[in-house]
Amino acid sequence: MLNFTKMNGAGNDFVMLDNRLGEFLYDRGTIAHLCDRHRGIGGDGLIAAEPPETADAQLKMRYFNADGGEAEMCGNGARCFSRFGARLLGENQALTFETLAGTLRAELKGNLVQLAMSQPHSLSLGASLKLANETLTVHFLNTGVPHAVVFQENLAATNVRNLGAEIRFHQHFAPKGTNANFLQIEAPGQLAIRTYERGVEDETLACGTGVVASALLHHVLHGAPSPINVRVKGGDTLQVAFAREGEGFTNVTLLGPADFTFEGQVDPRSL
Repeated sequence: MLNFTKMNGAGNDFVMLDNRLGEFLYDRGTIAHLCDRHRGIGGDGLIAAEPPETADAQLKMRYFNADGGEAEMCGNGARCFSRFGARLLGENQALTFETLAGTLRAELKGNLVQLAMSQPHSLSLGASLKLANETLTVHFLNTGVPHAVVFQENLAATNVRNLGAEIRFHQHFAPKGTNANFLQIEAPGQLAIRTYERGVEDETLACGTGVVASALLHHVLHGAPSPINVRVKGGDTLQVAFAREGEGFTNVTLLGPADFTFEGQVDPRSL
């Protein structure tokens, strides 16, 4: 039987595995089945803990989207991994761990986790994207994974699934595609966001790296100071803090909840 833990970060939910012994093989079909909400456990992704490859980390995080494809990073997933990994190691203050986007450090504050993000890069402003029925002004920033951001006047009326899919697969972001975020300014430094996630191929309740990208772009375009609060579709508010250095950013952190939901076992033979 395969032991698992189910967690969520602001409604972004994950199947968590302790794979320090290497017993779970990362088969794409098996991962997709585990994440299936009807025939598996259900989740926006699967996250596994492995032994670290370097001496300055305590664990290594492997992140897979719900379609079974591996991705470099997931902000909400990394916060969940921080609490999961700390529980595995008997820690209760902080955790340092490796990801494909670099080595990250998290501070644990009860069910809240403050995650030090990897260095954002590839800032691009004001691209004009022609879609099927309209042309949108799209901004871009990579915060561990690629994120396109569109500012909207009426977020509630935005067709996130259709527009998000068009942006995600647009030739402008080929060949790997991008996540698509739709953002509304509620007040200076206070945002609301809805996100279409690559690999999930649908809107999710939250996306941590998308929250970070959107907050930093709000600063670049509108001058909002750190910290910036971002309310996600699931109802939680995440906080992004940062320092601006020249054309880039330093000391970028993401603060938000990371909750244990349940634990269980699944029969791999049924997958």
